[in-house]
Amino acid sequence: MLITVERCLGSVSDRKDYDVTNHPPPMTLMTPPPLDQQGDDEMLVPHTDFADGPQPMEVAQAETATAVDSQSVDDPPSARFTWTIDNFSRLNNKKLYSDVFVVGGYKRILIFPKGNNVDHLSMYLDVADSAALPYGWSRFAQFSLTVINQLHQKFSIRKDTKHQFYARESDWGFTSFMPLGELYDPGRGYLVNDTCVVEADVAVHKVIDYWSHDSKKETGYVGLKNQGATCYMNSLLQTLYHIPYIRKAVYHMPTTENDIPSGSIPLALQSLFYKLQYSDTSVATKELTKSFGWDTYDSFMQHDVQELNRVLCEKLEDKMKGTVVEGTIQQLFEGHHMNYIECINVDYKSTRKESFYGCRDVYASFDKYVEVERLEGDNKYHAEQHGLQDARKGVLFIDFPPVLQLQLKRFEYDFMRDIMVKINDRYEFPLQLDLDRENGKYLSPEADRSVRNLYTLHSVLVHSGGVHGGHYYAYIRPTLSDQWFKFDDERVTKEDIKRALEEQYGGEEELAQINPGFNNSPFKFTKYSNAYMLVYIRESDKEKIICNVDEKDIAEHLRVAQSEDLLEQIGKDVYFDLVDHDKVRSFRIQKQIAFNLFKEEVAKEFGIPVQFQRFWLWAKRQNHTYRPNRPLTPQEEAQSVGQLREVSNKANIAELKLFLEVEIGQDFRPVPPPEKTKEDILLFFKLYDPSKEELRYVGRLFVKGSGKPLEILTKLNEMAGFASDQEIELYEEIKFEPNVMCEHIDKRLTFRSSQLEDGDIVCYQKPPPVVSNEQCRYPDVPSFLEYMHNRQLHTYDDVVERVAHHLGLDDPSKIRLTSHNCYSQQPKPQPIKYRGVDHLSDMLVHYNQTSDILYYEVLDIPLPELQGLKTLKIAFHHATKDEVVIHTIRLPKQSTVGDVINDLKTKVELSHPNAELRLLEVFYHKIYKIFLHNEKIENINDQYWTLRAEEVPEEEKNLGPHDRLIHVYHFMKDTTQNQVVQNFGEPFFLVIHEGETLTEVKMRIQKKLQVPDEEFSKWKLAFLSLGRPEYLQDSDIVSSRFQRKDVYGAWEQYLGLEHSDNAPKRCIRAPLRRMYNVLLVYLSPNLCKRNERTISPNPSSLSSFSTPYR
Repeated sequence: MLITVERCLGSVSDRKDYDVTNHPPPMTLMTPPPLDQQGDDEMLVPHTDFADGPQPMEVAQAETATAVDSQSVDDPPSARFTWTIDNFSRLNNKKLYSDVFVVGGYKRILIFPKGNNVDHLSMYLDVADSAALPYGWSRFAQFSLTVINQLHQKFSIRKDTKHQFYARESDWGFTSFMPLGELYDPGRGYLVNDTCVVEADVAVHKVIDYWSHDSKKETGYVGLKNQGATCYMNSLLQTLYHIPYIRKAVYHMPTTENDIPSGSIPLALQSLFYKLQYSDTSVATKELTKSFGWDTYDSFMQHDVQELNRVLCEKLEDKMKGTVVEGTIQQLFEGHHMNYIECINVDYKSTRKESFYGCRDVYASFDKYVEVERLEGDNKYHAEQHGLQDARKGVLFIDFPPVLQLQLKRFEYDFMRDIMVKINDRYEFPLQLDLDRENGKYLSPEADRSVRNLYTLHSVLVHSGGVHGGHYYAYIRPTLSDQWFKFDDERVTKEDIKRALEEQYGGEEELAQINPGFNNSPFKFTKYSNAYMLVYIRESDKEKIICNVDEKDIAEHLRVAQSEDLLEQIGKDVYFDLVDHDKVRSFRIQKQIAFNLFKEEVAKEFGIPVQFQRFWLWAKRQNHTYRPNRPLTPQEEAQSVGQLREVSNKANIAELKLFLEVEIGQDFRPVPPPEKTKEDILLFFKLYDPSKEELRYVGRLFVKGSGKPLEILTKLNEMAGFASDQEIELYEEIKFEPNVMCEHIDKRLTFRSSQLEDGDIVCYQKPPPVVSNEQCRYPDVPSFLEYMHNRQLHTYDDVVERVAHHLGLDDPSKIRLTSHNCYSQQPKPQPIKYRGVDHLSDMLVHYNQTSDILYYEVLDIPLPELQGLKTLKIAFHHATKDEVVIHTIRLPKQSTVGDVINDLKTKVELSHPNAELRLLEVFYHKIYKIFLHNEKIENINDQYWTLRAEEVPEEEKNLGPHDRLIHVYHFMKDTTQNQVVQNFGEPFFLVIHEGETLTEVKMRIQKKLQVPDEEFSKWKLAFLSLGRPEYLQDSDIVSSRFQRKDVYGAWEQYLGLEHSDNAPKRCIRAPLRRMYNVLLVYLSPNLCKRNERTISPNPSSLSSFSTPYR
């Protein structure tokens, strides 16, 4: 990046090119000290003046380092650049670039020695080679710029900020860095011998791209996939998983019965935790939610996270009973408190001990919780044998659990308004929580005082949004080190402590003062992202709870398929390959157990003596089929179960799958398996009946590689129940993905010549009649398997590929699908995420119904790329035209509001080239927030709040020391609801001057809103506080009403304009709404048929950003 020092007026002027004639001195690079973490002390403005690339001289300076590809992989992640500028006061250049230095790209400093239409020096960090950078390039940098005081180092002026740089947004810094008067004053020490020294400390961090970010590589952890609205569950599961003692206990839970993960919460949780521990990519939670009894519809509904936590812990607690891990949940999470009532004047005390699994607040809440209530007067306590007595009532804690979960009760019912509300009040919580404070004030007399109740914060679960919707994620430090991690569904990132703690307190945030001399009370706006649950771990139990969990704690799940399973499944649940492994017998065996001991377990379960068992390993072939591959050797059977899995199929990391071969003698009893040589081939046989359209398993045979199918026809007829001389046709089932391949077998060739090997499947049938009165729909095995393939569950990739092919679209990733709501007969509000649903059947299910409708859109960019972007709908209000234009902005999720404004400037018509824009949050016709330019857009929610962009009026830029900026809202009284004030229309800001009367203010408002005299004469103006209007007289001094310094929010005080809502609506122009095309899904080789209709659903549920496909 390049750092540039400019002199500007407080806003960035149009880009103009100026010649730069002096060459700055060489740079020096060195490792800097840590950057200061304090916030910026002024508004940061991206520097966008310069439309063209560097001047020829600057290109020459960077000739040795112009190509991005030539960057060294050893570029320092941080560096300090020192720039000494001679003859500073005699510089005639408008702008001046430093030399290029390398740190995460090519950087330089840009200054305006004499200022750029302002009386301050402005300085920016700039990317030197931005014109040559590829599309998509970005770097996130934390940096400081300093003007060195050469007389007293401690008086150097340093300012810090951070920004994400893009190829098209290549500079960022401070518009008003320091007053020029101070800079040029020789006695101040910033110019010595007409030399100015500037420094830049730059630390470049890797940009976190949502889809390309490798969480495992970057953090060592993986995320959980969101099924639609399961982020609340994901944050809770990550918290539980990262308490190792819980994970170890879950691994040791017994699941020896024939469980399947989708039907057993413990087994599903074991599988999920195992994958979180050993997988390299994000993990699906579908098996776990199915074990809850949820269907696809439930996964798109947000459930209560506290209730989920309670139910999950109860299920685990119940499953652990009678096992070595019994009581784990109680030991970790359960504490006890004592409810007591103690009479004051007689010796009587009533106590009751109760357990608890969590509290709602921290220190102040604990103080309130144990606060003593006096029962006296009409509220006296009736004590046994003593009658009514004055008494004290309270609660004290007998003991606290090792793991303390604190619920902050962010959601509660408002009885006055008869609605649920979210409480966004500020609520601070400490990194260390001492519940022994003030001599154990929270503890009962019987509490064990030898236990030190000092807790360390482990997890912060966050909700961002409102009561009707939002997003959940968690900040966790798994080992209680200083490093925090953010677990946000599929993505895991490293975070600092400020982000995990202070930024999750909630409450209000203050809008930075743009004009330091302006004494108006600062605006405060609600923060909608805040903690709702905290997890603390007791220091004295830390070593036990944050324990090591390794392979020996994880039991191996072995799935054993037998011929009986093939008979049961083929033709019913299975048509391709041999078996659904999720439906065969599962054994849970410790990894260190010898496999020969496992065979004894099998003998007990199946009644097959060990000497008659032969186990085959399954293998996933390159064509994606799954077949028995080879029998285990005696040497392998002598190994442990864990060692044996290591030599099994690498693609099958979660479970060891085996096929049990048992030979049955003539007396129908097991016999020892025959010796297998290299010449022997194990084949499996399926029989097809065209008239019944039925496929079934009929058995397996060993054949010789040099033998021919002609030699076994009699045996095959016997297995099928045919006459011994029945003519039959043989086909090899080769593969079924992405297309079915089933080829005719020449009965005259040897098995080896037909390339048959162990585990291959041969399907056979009677030859279909050449002429028949009843023509079969699927006369042979290949046509039947093709039919079944199109009935089977297509994957997400299958569906989008076929839709793209149907439309003649080259890139299937540009297809976005949306499921059908069977009740509203409209598309569901939320589209399907990229690979967010596994199979077509899941896309077609709505609650307990299955639809044959699927909606699609053709996007202008690939869906994975789109999902890595944040899409915002912004209503731009033109400064001079009575017009609102809806714009859709798409930027990377790590972008800032400043990036949004820069992008918006390229799309809108401004009243003048130097106009400044701001972004507001409007809700129910009130302004709730002005976004800071450096605020991240990732958590901005435009679903329930309107985002409005507008030009900053000139009068607001030049406020006097006694001027005030106030909110102005339109309102009227609802006569049907006891004269309740109802706001309407577009709210706005207004500058009021000291001593200004209402008459003067009214004139400016009428001019601003362009209201005719006759209409405006009917308007009343009032000062409103907490919804109560106080009507003003023309002679009233308006500013006198806005003197309070403790204004809590924008809704508390405003100037109201009372009038009827009969003004013409502003013209609103918007891009085309999102349009859906309909797929009617048929179970046929074509998969889908395009309907001629195009659906436009309710616009309130849409985000319009794509050009509809017509």
